[in-house]
Amino acid sequence: MKFQDVIVEQRPPIVNLIASLNVIATNFGITGVTDIIIRMFGSITIFGIVVLVVSILISLTIHEFMHAFVGYKLGDDTARSQGRLSFNPLAHIDPIMTVALPIITILVLHAPILAAKPVPFDPRNVKYNEYGAAMIAAAGPLSNLALAIIAALVSNIATAGSTTQVVLNTFTQLNVALFVFNMIPIPPLDGSRVLYAFAPEPIQDFMRSIEPYGLVIVLGLVFLGGFGGFIGNLNHMVLNLLP
Repeated sequence: MKFQDVIVEQRPPIVNLIASLNVIATNFGITGVTDIIIRMFGSITIFGIVVLVVSILISLTIHEFMHAFVGYKLGDDTARSQGRLSFNPLAHIDPIMTVALPIITILVLHAPILAAKPVPFDPRNVKYNEYGAAMIAAAGPLSNLALAIIAALVSNIATAGSTTQVVLNTFTQLNVALFVFNMIPIPPLDGSRVLYAFAPEPIQDFMRSIEPYGLVIVLGLVFLGGFGGFIGNLNHMVLNLLP
């Protein structure tokens, strides 16, 4: 295993929610995460906050569970030994990312940003080498896509304009955003591990070289709106393909 041959997590999960907000921002023609946070929480109702928080908890819990589950099925017991093979949201709460971070961002941005605890795995124990790591990486985003499909199907039979449909639409958009962003092949996002498994050696070498700076690159592009219409277009495309 060349691409981080120590115990690693697929991607720093803080990227997940920031990504979701950035995609929503693009959909509404707003530039940057800060603007969408301010606009979203400046007018959102208490009910809307509850829907958003519950949707995030469910989506991130299942996302992280699937990383752990696939890793376990491929021979690595790291996540299971740490109690991460669980649907209990408490198992995925991180004192910094899930508790301290939202407190800080509420003070600074007047809105919470939070993330789940990273799910570790040891690539030395995983079957199929890079391909096994790619399967673990893809499991999280694909679980979000599956959740979006299920929510979209139920939304289609819900009463138009009803509270149920509004909740399901929010849940669908959130999970599409998580899927699209996490599958972008820039380290440390999940999509980078999928690409790495199938990429020729020169591209693998390049990905290894930028991985130490990947999080800075990703967050910089997100906050500065560098992904812009690209992610928004991908998001719309996936939403349009849903049933």
